[in-house]
Amino acid sequence: MRRALSLARRGLGITSPNPPVGAILVKDGVELGGGWHKGPGRPHAEVEAMRDAVKRHGEGATQGATVYVTLEPCSTHGRTGPCTTALIRAGVSRVVVGAADPNPSHEGKAESLFLEAGIDFKEGIEESACHSLIRAFTKVQRSGLPWVIVKSAFGMDGKVTRPPSEGQWLSGENSRKEVHELRGEVDAILTSGKTVRSDNPRLTIRGSSRTAGKDQPLRVVLTSREGGVPEKCHLLADDFSDRTLIYRSRRIECVLRELVSDHDVLSVMIEAGGSMVGQFLDEGWADEAVFYLAPLITGGNIPAVGGEGVPDLRGRIEMGSCMFKRIDNDVRVRAAILRDSNPVGA
Repeated sequence: MRRALSLARRGLGITSPNPPVGAILVKDGVELGGGWHKGPGRPHAEVEAMRDAVKRHGEGATQGATVYVTLEPCSTHGRTGPCTTALIRAGVSRVVVGAADPNPSHEGKAESLFLEAGIDFKEGIEESACHSLIRAFTKVQRSGLPWVIVKSAFGMDGKVTRPPSEGQWLSGENSRKEVHELRGEVDAILTSGKTVRSDNPRLTIRGSSRTAGKDQPLRVVLTSREGGVPEKCHLLADDFSDRTLIYRSRRIECVLRELVSDHDVLSVMIEAGGSMVGQFLDEGWADEAVFYLAPLITGGNIPAVGGEGVPDLRGRIEMGSCMFKRIDNDVRVRAAILRDSNPVGA
């Protein structure tokens, strides 16, 4: 299952509105084939794994094999046929699943289909890791809202203040390189009109961080001003201007729901100033935080996280599943925001 998970992670950021899934076929202790879902409308991981097994070992290779798949195989016909039917026809003898499918059209239905066909079924292997991998898909299925990551870089005093004559960066070069990898995991990057006016960001994936098959993420701008985004800014003038959406005076919830329903978005990363980051935290839209702590003290009056804050410690935002990573002189913290609406930890 861990091998299947490693394959599934190759699909992060390219499968929406579907979840990333990986699968492995094994017989007599030998891996026959493996695969992962490479995008909407393309074969699911189980079919990719079976095709790989046949390519490597010939027709009939799947007979009597065990399939390890990170997500419960689908049981209805969508853009592709049901994987339950494909596995039954392939003659596998055992199906091992990591996590149940949160899609109500499929959830819990695979087991009975396999048992009726005389195929052994086991679920819940590496379940936590498998659920974490599809946390954005799970949230969309349960709430119609995308998984929201707030990202920021700040000094040891929690400030992002920089003199106007200096560049906008506080974190180091390798931390900024990792941000491009993070952008590769999400479907959209959301910022404010104020950030566009002051920083003129590109919000694209650059360098080797862009994986094959990955479109540039949507660039989403929230602004309260009419004409609040300069016409010559990068988001409107570069080669990816068709990937830019501007929402004027719209409620955050309406924008998030529209990104899901109209643009197949599962995940959004907030890259904006402290006011917008604080608003997403205050109003409870954020599910995960990625913070880069730089060994600097800048002082000044611009915080990494603004907003109204909490009235007392009982209302504080708690973090779970914290992961710490040192990147040169910076420290990156990545953690889930603990809330009842969160389907799983990060």
